[in-house]
Amino acid sequence: MSASSDPSAPLCPSPTPSDPLRPPPTKKITIMSIQEIEQTIIDEFAAFDEWLDKYAYIIDLGKECPVIDEKDKTESNLIKGCQSRVWLSCEHRDGRLWFRADSDAVITKGIISLLIRVLNGQTPRDILAADLHFIDQIGLKEHLSPTRSNGLTSMVKQIKMYALAYSQINP
Repeated sequence: MSASSDPSAPLCPSPTPSDPLRPPPTKKITIMSIQEIEQTIIDEFAAFDEWLDKYAYIIDLGKECPVIDEKDKTESNLIKGCQSRVWLSCEHRDGRLWFRADSDAVITKGIISLLIRVLNGQTPRDILAADLHFIDQIGLKEHLSPTRSNGLTSMVKQIKMYALAYSQINP
């Protein structure tokens, strides 16, 4: 199952030749709520009985992650507290936050892509209010090593820090 083939998956901006994440100026995009996206992910993971299949799905999701530009793979975009190297950049546009990421580890890239899928295109206020219950609902934290679990916490913290910073700029 591919997240991009799921008709109930959150609508991402339509690709344009100049930027695959930026919608054309005349096209209005519809963004699902964080709770709707979380429920979609919970339903997707419920289709798998074994955690090896869930890990494979997480790896597949990582392949669809909006990739950070090479020029943005800087120390300032590196998430501290992750065992693997994870870079995250954020753009504030039209009152919403848009994330891109990359990692040198396939599972970690899949994990950050899950977070981006849920929070991409959301307002800073909604991101700050999100409890991200899907993480527990799909059993992700309990199936990660302690170092990967700490990394997940660091990823969430960094995303919320971006949301906090941008909520101060544009409340």
